[in-house]
Amino acid sequence: MLLYIIGLIVGFAALAWSADRFVLGAAGAANQLGLSPLVIGLTIVALGTSAPELLVSGLAAWHGSPGLAIGNAVGSNIANMGLILGATALVAPLAIHSRLLRRELPVLFATILLCWALLWNGQLSRLESSALLLGLVALILFLLWESHRKSARTDPIASEFAAEIPSGLSVGRAALWLTVGLIGLLLSARLCVWAAVELAQLFGVSDLVIGLSIVALGTSLPELAASIASVRRGEHDIAIGNLIGSNMFNLLGVMGLAGLIAPTAVESGVIERDFAVMFGLTAAAVVMSRGLGSPGHIGRLGGALLLLAYAGYQLWLYLVSGS
Repeated sequence: MLLYIIGLIVGFAALAWSADRFVLGAAGAANQLGLSPLVIGLTIVALGTSAPELLVSGLAAWHGSPGLAIGNAVGSNIANMGLILGATALVAPLAIHSRLLRRELPVLFATILLCWALLWNGQLSRLESSALLLGLVALILFLLWESHRKSARTDPIASEFAAEIPSGLSVGRAALWLTVGLIGLLLSARLCVWAAVELAQLFGVSDLVIGLSIVALGTSLPELAASIASVRRGEHDIAIGNLIGSNMFNLLGVMGLAGLIAPTAVESGVIERDFAVMFGLTAAAVVMSRGLGSPGHIGRLGGALLLLAYAGYQLWLYLVSGS
């Protein structure tokens, strides 16, 4: 058992480092190609922070553990809205100033409802997975269209992205980090999948529960690091925007890829419990950040409540898996 735990810890650490290098290389290369910081931030960086979930879920499905893949996608979103957003708000109260992010929020809810509806029959088929991947393409096109609107040039998040996107990275160095990051992601994702599956078998719990809990937490580490680093620099819109983008990409891209590789039955708990928790945490975060009749923010009390909700959900999973 100790070997599997060490493998999981090493895999998660390598996953976080590789994701950071991958995003650095991809953003640097895109900058050298002349893409604007806003386009890079809304698309390439958001996709890059979801790379751990994408590769872990894809490899899990490929190696016959589709429950782990689905659990990772849904569990990561719950971790983003509960654990990461809550922990970030404890560091500093958060508020959405960006008009672009406010327009993304309805898209996030639409994405959740679309996935919920597709899984309602208890199946994730290749047809449904293809619909999710088409939704991902539509989302990227929507973000590109949003970033080119005239109002986007003066949006607060545009200046935050401009300060963060690496501008001094040469093409060769960007390509090097992109390659190193991708190889690191593949190797560390494989290690995480192996260790997680072995632990699930050892403790007699399902791959789904391991994916919803331990693996989801590990693959969300890049978002946690990015959000806390952003809020410490005063870039609140990036901190929240990374989580919004990651959640949409997880549902459409991560789950879509996993279902395309290995169509599978979906446990009723995912539909009745996990999607409901994800929707509820997202709604709570949106209500707090937008306010009711006045400018809203997610303060330390709100952050603590989100963390408590996440802890309660994990306790629920533990009790369910032990019954």
